[in-house]
Amino acid sequence: METQMVKADAQSVAQAAAYIRAGEVVAFPTETVYGLGADALNAQAVHRIFEAKGRPADNPLIVHIAALDQLDALVTDVPEAAWRLIEAFWPGPMTLILPKRDGIPDVVSAGLSTVGIRFPSHPVAQELIRRSGCPIAAPSANRSGRPSPTRASHVLEDMQGRIPMILDGGPCAVGLESSVIDVTGGTPVVLRPGGVTPEMIERAAGGVRVDEHVMKPLEEGETARSPGMKYRHYAPRAEMTIFTGAPDAVARAICSRYDAAPRGAAILALSEHVAGYGARRVFSLGSLSHAQEAAGALFDLLREMDALGVERIYAEALDPHGIGLAVMNRMGRAAGFHIIEV
Repeated sequence: METQMVKADAQSVAQAAAYIRAGEVVAFPTETVYGLGADALNAQAVHRIFEAKGRPADNPLIVHIAALDQLDALVTDVPEAAWRLIEAFWPGPMTLILPKRDGIPDVVSAGLSTVGIRFPSHPVAQELIRRSGCPIAAPSANRSGRPSPTRASHVLEDMQGRIPMILDGGPCAVGLESSVIDVTGGTPVVLRPGGVTPEMIERAAGGVRVDEHVMKPLEEGETARSPGMKYRHYAPRAEMTIFTGAPDAVARAICSRYDAAPRGAAILALSEHVAGYGARRVFSLGSLSHAQEAAGALFDLLREMDALGVERIYAEALDPHGIGLAVMNRMGRAAGFHIIEV
């Protein structure tokens, strides 16, 4: 199969929608990361997503909509807390876990009684959903386990020959996947942090809880209630270790590991600390005071590490508050939660 990568415009979006209606899979931009989309109500088409990604089928997908009136056909109930979050953050980088209707194939929800629903704000994503005439199930458009794609060129690296079309809408604004929030209980529960932070959720809904598995892996046999919970995700080819603690102690520990590494090491540091690593190969995650910079840079940096042939990555931890929690969640999973406190 030849994969077309084309600039997103009216003509190419119409062509991509025709592929969706025909049961094919296409990649498209959202404000978070690029998605790999198929008709959410067509089980055979959704199976093609898993084939393209090489993704285990026990990992649920997110269903994308382009209008609130699509909710009724997909879920049986929208609790009051969910409506508060919808009013505050949709369209936007937020997925809500809701009780699903029987029309959603089990392959979408990984057999769960719930489904993740998102209303993206990216105009290309919205237009693709509208023109396709169906909700679109879409995980990130990368091979399973790899860093998520924030540019169309990243998608092409992973999906060349696997899908017919990639819509190029430029770089993604947020740079991390959507926040996933379970609203089936009394208090919203963050299953995967993202651009809509726990602090923002609490202000809008009056309460929030962060699932314990945001910063640790599921135990053997536990069920993934959200994408990104069960397996090693977002990972570069290099072995990655994260260091947390006082900045001076972190720098000393990283320098010691780097200097002892036989070859191919690199450091990911906050921009305020880069100079302290001297002539070592160091890359900036962004500013200590602006975690959004790290959110936008992380996946680009991890893919750059692969392109450079880096074999070991030593990374500074971020403050896990605000969007910093989302960055640490992605870094933690990329490192297999190999986090050292110094």
